[in-house]
This record gives sequence, C-alpha cells and structure tokens, in this order.
Amino acid sequence: MGEKAERLAEAIRIEGAAQQALLRGDAARSRTLFRAAADGYRAAWEAAGPRSFGRLIGLLKCSILSGDGGHDAAYVRRALADDCDTPASCYALAIAAVAQGDDDVALRAIERMRDGDEAFARVARALGALVHGDAEGYAAAVREVVAEAAAREQHLTGVAFADTAVMLERLAEPRGLAARPASALMPVLG
Repeated sequence: MGEKAERLAEAIRIEGAAQQALLRGDAARSRTLFRAAADGYRAAWEAAGPRSFGRLIGLLKCSILSGDGGHDAAYVRRALADDCDTPASCYALAIAAVAQGDDDVALRAIERMRDGDEAFARVARALGALVHGDAEGYAAAVREVVAEAAAREQHLTGVAFADTAVMLERLAEPRGLAARPASALMPVLG
C-alpha cells in the first residue's frame, strides 16, 4: 500500500473508532477521534491531489462531528476556490458553505449535486431543505438518508453508523431544524 492509500486508510480507521465511541455515548472521546480523523483526511487530500473529493467530504464530516467544522469549512472552500464541477466536489462545497452559513454558495452547489446518483440527490434534498428552513422537508430527507444507511450491507469504516445523517443533524441544530430520527445507527445527539 502506498503512502497516499495508507493516509486514507488511517483516517478511515480513526473515523470508525470515533463512530464507535459516539454510539457508546462517549462524546468527549468521539470528538477527539473525529478531530484526528479530520486531520488524517486533510493529510490524505493534500497527498492525493486536487480531484480526490471524497477526502474533502470525509474531512468535513469528521470536522463537523468533532465540533470544529467552521475552520475546516474555510479550508475546503479555499481548496475548491468556491467552485465545483462534479457531484462530489459540489457535495464538499455545499457542506462547507452550509457550515459557514453561506446559503447562496450552498444553493448553487446543491443544485449541481443533483447531477449525481440517488445518494447525491438524497443529501442534496436534505441540504436544500436546511438552507430553505423547510423543517418537514428536511425531516423527510434525513429519514431517507438514515434508511439508506440502515439498508447498506457495508459501511466505509466497518461500523454501522449513519455518518451522513449525523453530520446533517449537526448542521441542522443551529438552524433549529434537527429532526432526531430514531435508529440504531444514530447516536442520541444533544
């Protein structure tokens, strides 16, 4: 395994440990581990090059779950020059813009996310509802995200965890839109 792949594998391993800690209710430990995973995804992005957008998405998810999303959101927006040209790059930009409260940039990125497969469209619906303040639309969309995670046989980290839904809930909290869907794949968020 090359250095680039090793960095990514390590970030994924740490993210899995963070997910397990959060599911056990150890919020403090999970925040520390999510921060370490975010740092790992950032190092993996910097080693891999400019088209490895999944690493930016991992960076943002882990950063938001660590409670430090604003700092990394600014980094991602600079890395993308506030522009996107693929569903994955638009996903990263949309998350970063929503985390920073820049709804205009978020909406442009969300619209372009819809060009991707159903997974991108599902998250685009949730993010769009957040930006528009549509509590009912957001709740329905985040339930779809949880249902998809529950139906999945394999998870990137090896942990049955609705990572995208948990990130969305963290983004929804300051907007007063958290839906708190009940699922074994979702920790109880406070």
